Amino acid sequence: MYLGLAWHFWDTRWRRRTPATGLRPWERGAILVALGIHGALLYSQIFAAAELRFGFAQALSVMMWLAVLICWVEGLFYRIELVYPMALAAAALCAPLPAFFSGRASPDPVSFEFRLHLFFGMLAYSLFVVATFHALLISSVERRLHAAHGTAQSGAWLEGPLRDVPPLLSLERLVFRLIGAAFAVLTVTFVVGIAYSESFLGRAMRFDHKTLFVVLSWLVFALLLAGRWLYGWRGRTALRWTLTGFIMLMLAYPGSRFVLEVILHRS
Repeated sequence: MYLGLAWHFWDTRWRRRTPATGLRPWERGAILVALGIHGALLYSQIFAAAELRFGFAQALSVMMWLAVLICWVEGLFYRIELVYPMALAAAALCAPLPAFFSGRASPDPVSFEFRLHLFFGMLAYSLFVVATFHALLISSVERRLHAAHGTAQSGAWLEGPLRDVPPLLSLERLVFRLIGAAFAVLTVTFVVGIAYSESFLGRAMRFDHKTLFVVLSWLVFALLLAGRWLYGWRGRTALRWTLTGFIMLMLAYPGSRFVLEVILHRS
């Protein structure tokens, strides 16, 4: 369903010159059905299972479920249909991963602090994913506008997909709101993780590859928000910082768990 919907939005919003105005009711409903099936599978196979198993596959699947849900809610207030092909295609790739990679058993499956840390961590990842999709959309729109400027294609583009895109400044403000919210949630994840580590492991933080990349990504996004506030960073500068922070964040938990589970065959 995700893949079919991704193709549908690509075909109707990007390829055709006369895209539909807003989301149709059946499109909203179809996304909700896919989210419902995906969410039920995640709950039954991960959270309601007798043994809590979580690895890179489960993390990516949960992350993309939340990302599509955030995009769906966003679609009630903003014209972001051009983001859906990216979000739904990524969800189509990540949703079936837990069926092939079982993850590792949690050493502390019933701890409230652990589950809270897991929830906030996945929410932060998802918000950063959505912000990155928006930043890529802005970059694509800017490139096409510059390429079409002064040519016969410019009018066609303004009558085609670009006709339904919100103003770029509005999209940029939305991106930084998403990054600000994700940064706040990531900070809460840090705090909860430190509290959990102290109560379960007896130390505030375990320094490993995951911790290193999370700290680096936190610093990158902190500098990005500071640059936006102090110097008005936007455009390609903001995109580069956003992509850098997102890559570091992906190398933290999903990346490190992928290396351990798939390449090194360690749980």
